[in-house]
Amino acid sequence: NAFHTPSSIYSKNDDIPQQQAFADGTILEFSEKSRVHVGRIISSEHKSNGGARYEIMDHDGKKFSIADKAVSYSVSAPNNEPAAVRLFDAIYSAHEESEFELRTDLAISPEILELAWEEAASDLTFEDHVLTPKALIDLVHSKAASAVDAYKAWRLLKTDIAHVFFKELKEKGRVVGFKAKPLKAVEAAKTTFCRSEHAGDDLDFCLV
Repeated sequence: NAFHTPSSIYSKNDDIPQQQAFADGTILEFSEKSRVHVGRIISSEHKSNGGARYEIMDHDGKKFSIADKAVSYSVSAPNNEPAAVRLFDAIYSAHEESEFELRTDLAISPEILELAWEEAASDLTFEDHVLTPKALIDLVHSKAASAVDAYKAWRLLKTDIAHVFFKELKEKGRVVGFKAKPLKAVEAAKTTFCRSEHAGDDLDFCLV
């Protein structure tokens, strides 16, 4: 076993927030006109049907009005405003990083992702074979993930190389975890990935 033995079985509900409405000040990753942004909630409107709309300000001061369904990831901000601004700055920087920078920061190579997939595919370690960003950090580095590292892990798990091993698991349209694929599906996905234009920087991975 390449990783530490977890203290408990991972649950897919340990990570990505599932609440119906987010508090003002929360940092969100969201989609708008097919582009992904990060911003902070400056006000919210709660609908009678249980839905919500948020007014968001991004790092450059641009405002957006979005529905709850546009939110893909959330980070609770500290009550202390200077600390909240520092966290937002760090999340924004993580949002701007390239895939290579994410891998370097997290010390998670394609080979490490493959080892994480092997663990996630184990009935003994993961509930429903589902990996979350925080569980990935815990599994690989034997430590609790910071909010910034968890977001970086989220972004890494959304990349093409991660999709070789994991498929996105959704509830009510929102990704809540990453389910380990069966071996045959991984082999097929790896072949497809290694034939694609995205494989240029991962020739070592593709040669194995």
